[in-house]
Amino acid sequence: MKFSEDMLTLYAVTDRHWTGRLTLYEQVELALQGGATMVQLREKDLSEDGIIAQARELKELCHRYGVPLIINDNADIALKVGADGVHVGIEDSPVAEIRKKTGGGFIIGATAKTVEQAQAAEAAGADYLGVGAVFPSPTKQNAIRITTEQLKTICESVSIPAVAIGGISLKNMDELAGGGMKGFAVVSAIFGAEDIRTAAEKLKEKARELCR
Repeated sequence: MKFSEDMLTLYAVTDRHWTGRLTLYEQVELALQGGATMVQLREKDLSEDGIIAQARELKELCHRYGVPLIINDNADIALKVGADGVHVGIEDSPVAEIRKKTGGGFIIGATAKTVEQAQAAEAAGADYLGVGAVFPSPTKQNAIRITTEQLKTICESVSIPAVAIGGISLKNMDELAGGGMKGFAVVSAIFGAEDIRTAAEKLKEKARELCR
């Protein structure tokens, strides 16, 4: 699937800790119905076989809605299941190595917390950046925080688009106005919501407002 920055508007990142009466598959479908524009399978507690099985199911689901599926950290799994791309953290496989292995057309996202990291990721071949944590995050409690001004500086330092990530909710998104991001990566504000589809709809509406 050819990458475009519109895919970043509402970037839903999974976390099965929020599953209860619904399966992860059902939760993701509701997020897609609500307008999620990209989905990342991020499941740290699953075995490799479990991730592969889940990824294959979600790829079919996401593609039915015309939305790319990104795998967290593991490019080999992404290639094995035919996912659209991978997102890597600063400590994960280098972007340049992944790009060499995958070639063009494979979406690569990279985490950046500084201008130097952002520029290095762009030079190595990343398609987009995940910048944060912009707020305290329940999924990454030890994440380094960055201010809205730092977010803006990082976004302006590169030509590739970026999503803000970390503790984002409908209540705090306005605080990031003018941050230069092209979208928002969201975990609990989608998957922890009582009504996932409605939550996604509202988040997407707000994201479009802030990313004009």
